[in-house]
Amino acid sequence: MSTHTVSPTDQLLPAEGYAGDVSPQLAWQWVRAGHAVLVDVRSDAERDWVGFVPGAVAVAWKQWPGMVPNPDFDAQIRAAVPPGARAVLLCRSGVRSVDAARRATALGITAYNVLEGFEGSLDENGQRNHRGGWRFRGLPWRQG
Repeated sequence: MSTHTVSPTDQLLPAEGYAGDVSPQLAWQWVRAGHAVLVDVRSDAERDWVGFVPGAVAVAWKQWPGMVPNPDFDAQIRAAVPPGARAVLLCRSGVRSVDAARRATALGITAYNVLEGFEGSLDENGQRNHRGGWRFRGLPWRQG
């Protein structure tokens, strides 16, 4: 018997400064159906060390080392998301992707934040991947 809470697959919440917050499951439904572009805004290091979603477009919001802002973010996200398309933005835990979604929105892109991110929030032991997140929800991902 599972002890974790599963978020509704159709969860879409309003947000300030961008199109909204979506559950990982809804984001995947949109991407699979061709209704959105999945943009992974984590650093290259995070994708390399932790894992990635096959087919996602990598556009780092901040870069490793030092987690400094990506000076090419605007140009890269414009190139990644066709005009008129919607984007679902994924980070580690659904925090950085809010800032990235706000910036993408300012650039004219219909941008959504993926709730819980790739790894979810920390549990009582200070570990990720036990409380929400793309991986926790059993959605496609790879490592290495």
